[in-house]
Amino acid sequence: MSEQAPPVSIIDEKNVRIVEFTNNKILDEANIAEIGATLNSLIDDTDQPRLLLDFTSVDHLSSAALGMLINANNRIKQRNGQLRLANIKPQIFEVFRITKLDRLFRIFTSRPDALASFDK
Repeated sequence: MSEQAPPVSIIDEKNVRIVEFTNNKILDEANIAEIGATLNSLIDDTDQPRLLLDFTSVDHLSSAALGMLINANNRIKQRNGQLRLANIKPQIFEVFRITKLDRLFRIFTSRPDALASFDK
């Protein structure tokens, strides 16, 4: 059995940790827990965390994954940090809109737009 790739890859750019999801489905509990643990360690790593979550490869997101994102957002705010989401596909964005999470999160259509927003 081959080793499974980690659920995220992390890039540093302009003092922002960019988190790219490597799976197109964020559905199962183990995967969500691993992503949550990774995000928590990134958040705890610095006093004012600046995270950009890039959803380019994500086609499906569970409600548990949304809960994990809300928790990450709350932790970032407690540390006076900033969180941005980018490249969310229309069918997933619709879920954010219906649940009014599009008001909670700062969501951008592209990574460059999201990166530029950190200085504002």
